[in-house]
Amino acid sequence: MEGKKKSNFFVMFLVIIVAAIVFLLTSATYIVHQNEYVTVRRFGKIVSIVSDPGLHFKTPFVEDIQSISGKIIIYDIPASDVITKDKKSMITDTYVLWKVSDPLKYVQTLNALSNRAEERIEASVYNATKNAISSMSQDEVIEARGETLTKLITEEADSDMNGYGIQIVQAQIKALDLPDDNKQAVYDRMISERNNIAASYTAQGEAEAQKIHNETDKQVAIVKAQAEKSAAVLEAEGEAAYMETLSQAYDTPEKADFYSYIRGLDSLKSSLKGDKTIILDKNSELAKILYGNFN
Repeated sequence: MEGKKKSNFFVMFLVIIVAAIVFLLTSATYIVHQNEYVTVRRFGKIVSIVSDPGLHFKTPFVEDIQSISGKIIIYDIPASDVITKDKKSMITDTYVLWKVSDPLKYVQTLNALSNRAEERIEASVYNATKNAISSMSQDEVIEARGETLTKLITEEADSDMNGYGIQIVQAQIKALDLPDDNKQAVYDRMISERNNIAASYTAQGEAEAQKIHNETDKQVAIVKAQAEKSAAVLEAEGEAAYMETLSQAYDTPEKADFYSYIRGLDSLKSSLKGDKTIILDKNSELAKILYGNFN
């Protein structure tokens, strides 16, 4: 009976020893994950910040750790009213992508509390949005929405949050709207402006088309005149060559009489087409042909 008690006591002692060892090992080690910072405090004072992933050691009961995410976090900021340079009200709905860039500053200024960080981010982004939009007219804001406005807001908010160890990766306006009381007036003005621009483009196009048409007509007229001039010259040269050929072919009285005879026959042939009566002068070439008098 006494031996059994000793055995139980020994087992209990071993269990306590193993538990103590496990507790000591657990207290003396910690794991750093990917995209994570771990601050190590000794008696409440930060002695190191570890970012290398893996298993690390600390002094049990003396050093404490605090994990800080290094991932990009999305924060949806509530919609808010802002006033443009021309005193027009607009509603912005923004989201922010942020991450911890300097864990030491983050702990020292915000105690690594994400809710406090997001409160500060919300105020910073709102101020940056207000400053950007208040420097523009309503039309300029509508024109700049997207990449231009995002860049302005992100750069100002990031500069402000840098002192808190936070990087604003992007501050994006996901919705930029108008109050209900002046939506229609703004839309009507925008439509009118776009119609004016379209009409201007149309007028410019028509003027350019007319200019091209006039220039084409001018070129066609020049080419046509040159062609007619060339044709007239060729025709005159042809007539001259024709007359030269005739004069050479009928350069004797006999040949000239024969030419007159042939021309007379051609003329008579043309005149006798159809049911016609021809009255001829007795001295005409046709009369001479019909009566056989060639002298």
